[in-house]
Amino acid sequence: MTRWASISHPLTRGMDLDDVRVTLARREIIQRKKFLKTLYNEWYRMLKDNLPADERVLEIGSGAGFLKNLLPSVITSEVFAIPGVDRVEDACRLDFPNDSLGAIVMLDVFHHIRDVRAFLIEARRVLCQGGRILMIEPWRSRWSSVIYRNLHHEPFDTDAADWRLPSGGGPLSTANGALPWIVFERDRDQFEAEFPEFSIVKLEPLMPLAYLVSGGVGTQVSLPRSMYRPVRILENKVVRGRGAMFALIVLERA
Repeated sequence: MTRWASISHPLTRGMDLDDVRVTLARREIIQRKKFLKTLYNEWYRMLKDNLPADERVLEIGSGAGFLKNLLPSVITSEVFAIPGVDRVEDACRLDFPNDSLGAIVMLDVFHHIRDVRAFLIEARRVLCQGGRILMIEPWRSRWSSVIYRNLHHEPFDTDAADWRLPSGGGPLSTANGALPWIVFERDRDQFEAEFPEFSIVKLEPLMPLAYLVSGGVGTQVSLPRSMYRPVRILENKVVRGRGAMFALIVLERA
């Protein structure tokens, strides 16, 4: 048994990542692991706090999450049919009229989108003026690069030449965790030139430790919920933004 397999969560151990049962199991894992659920609650609050007021909101990649508990009006979607999710949507071919949405929110999804340009073109089409794309995504730092490349199953290729992901894999197994950093930091000038309608109104590096010590959705590692506040205090007062593993990114359409 490999080191990773020895700590992998028994609900998903040995399963194909693109099997819908993995997404359902991850939904259960988030609910069971109270430290992790508290972290998700904080992420969802960050997203809610940056939403435009009184607008129609679409969440992409809702399968394992619970944003609807905090924002009942949100339209949830996933790339495949799954119980408890409102509709099936492909991020690169959204089935919404022009100028019909006030916001698109994503949690740990952008780095799975096969064709970022196609998604941004669609988002530009369906968002109304002042509409926003809000996401929390993996982010590159010296610390996170070590973690993602050695302790995570997804590729983390900061040298990728293109914003497209390789073809042929499934929607969850195909990824590049460095993609958000590539588009909005490394290639920011290119992004701004190709999509002048979008401005980056917030880019806030987050959480060098909390997700790591939560064990995430893939392992049975878990801390008690009582440790969440001390870990966050340590991050905010000592570590701060020097080794972020994630970032809150907010784009606004002119």
